[in-house]
Amino acid sequence: MPDTQRIPRIDSKSLDELMATVSTFGSTGDGGVDRPALTDAHAQARDWFAAQMRSRGYEVRVDAIGNLFGVLELAGPDAPMIMVGSHLDSQPKGGRFDGAYGVMAALAGIEAVREAARARGITPGCNFAIADWMNEEGARFQPSLLGSSVFAGELTLDFALDRRDGDGHRVGDELQRTGYAGSASAPVPNAYLEVHVECGPHLEREHKVIAPFVRYWGALKVRIEVTGEQAHTGPTAMAQRKDAVLGAAYLISAIRELVDQAPDTLHTSVARLEISPNSPNIVPGQAILFAELRAPEMATLTWAEKALESALPGCMKRAGVAGRIVSIDRRPAGRFDARLVEMTEAAADALTLPRMQLDTIGGHDAIPVLRRCPAIVIAVPSKDGICHNPQEYTCAEDLAAGGDVLVHMLWRLFRADGDLDRAREDA
Repeated sequence: MPDTQRIPRIDSKSLDELMATVSTFGSTGDGGVDRPALTDAHAQARDWFAAQMRSRGYEVRVDAIGNLFGVLELAGPDAPMIMVGSHLDSQPKGGRFDGAYGVMAALAGIEAVREAARARGITPGCNFAIADWMNEEGARFQPSLLGSSVFAGELTLDFALDRRDGDGHRVGDELQRTGYAGSASAPVPNAYLEVHVECGPHLEREHKVIAPFVRYWGALKVRIEVTGEQAHTGPTAMAQRKDAVLGAAYLISAIRELVDQAPDTLHTSVARLEISPNSPNIVPGQAILFAELRAPEMATLTWAEKALESALPGCMKRAGVAGRIVSIDRRPAGRFDARLVEMTEAAADALTLPRMQLDTIGGHDAIPVLRRCPAIVIAVPSKDGICHNPQEYTCAEDLAAGGDVLVHMLWRLFRADGDLDRAREDA
C-alpha cells in the first residue's frame, strides 16, 4: 500500500471558494441556480471559469460545438493527456452542485497535483485537461450530452448546431451570441475522470462517502406528436372535441403503467409538454410530449419501446386524435472502465473513506466519452437524494472527500506517466 502521507490532498478552502463563486451565476436566491445551456448566466459562468484557468496558465480552447477546455501541458505536446471535468449548465431552477462540482474539483484537483509535483521537484510525465461540456443537461436543447456526444463522434456537428429550443433559437446562433462558437481542436485524452453528486439517496442511506458508478442505464428519449383539432372550449360539444392534450394524458398514463410490468428495472417520465396554441379558451390542436424510458438492460428498453408503440394507437383513438412518434434518441446501457473503478476503490480505501458501488440512472458526459478513452464517474452523497432542485445539497466535507479521491487518482496517473495500467498496479 502506498504511503498516503506522500499523496497530495485537495485544497478544500480553494474548492469551497470556487463553488461559492460559480454558484452566484444564475443564482435563484434559494440555494439553486438557473443556468441552462447558452443562456446569459451560463455564458457568464463560463467566462469567469475561463479566466480562472487562464490566470493559472492553462491554454483555454473552445471547439466547434462550444465545449470549453483548459489544457495544462506539463510534460510536452506528445505526452499522455488525462482529462477531468463535467458541466456548468444547469436545469431551470436546478441545484448548484450538479455538474459545477465536477468542474471546480477538476481545477482544484489538478492544481493540487501540480503544486505537489513542483514542491517535490518531480518531472511531469503527463498533461492534464479540464472539460466543461456544452449542454450536458439537455434542458434547453435536446438531446442531452450534446457537446460530449459530438466530441465522441456519436452526433455530427451539423446536427448539434441545428438543435433548437422551444422558442426556435438555434444552438449555432446561440454559440455565436454568447461567444462560444469556437474552432480549436479538442484535447485527446488517455483517460477521463468525473466527480459528481450522486443525485440519489443510496450513499447517504448506507452511510458511505464514495461510490464509483460501475454501470450506466440505457435511455430512450422519445418525442411524440399528438394532433387534434383546435376549437372553442365553451360552445364546442364535448362529443365533437378532438383534444390533443386529452390524448397526451391517456398516453402519459400508459407510459407510467409500463413501470408496473417491469418493477425496479424501468423508469419512465413525461416531464415536458409543448401545447399549441396554449390558451385557456381553446381546445388544444397539438401537444408534443417528451418521454423518457430508462433501464439497466437493453432488452428491457426494447420491450418498453414496443409496448409504447402498441399503446399509442389505442390512446389516440380513445381521445379521437392522431399521434405519431417523431424521433427517438437512444443511449445504450453499459459499464464504465473496470480499471478506473478499481482505482477509485483503492483511493477511497487509502483515504479510509467508506465506499460502495452504484449504477447511474442519469446520464453523464463520461458515457459518450467512453467511446474515445477509458472513463469513470465517481459519486459523493446527495442530502436526501435531492437533485435538479434548489434544495440539492452536499456538505463541504463530502465535496472535499470526492476531491481527495480525484487527487489520489490523478497523482497515481501522473506518477505513472499517464499509463492507466501502471497506475492501477501502483494503487
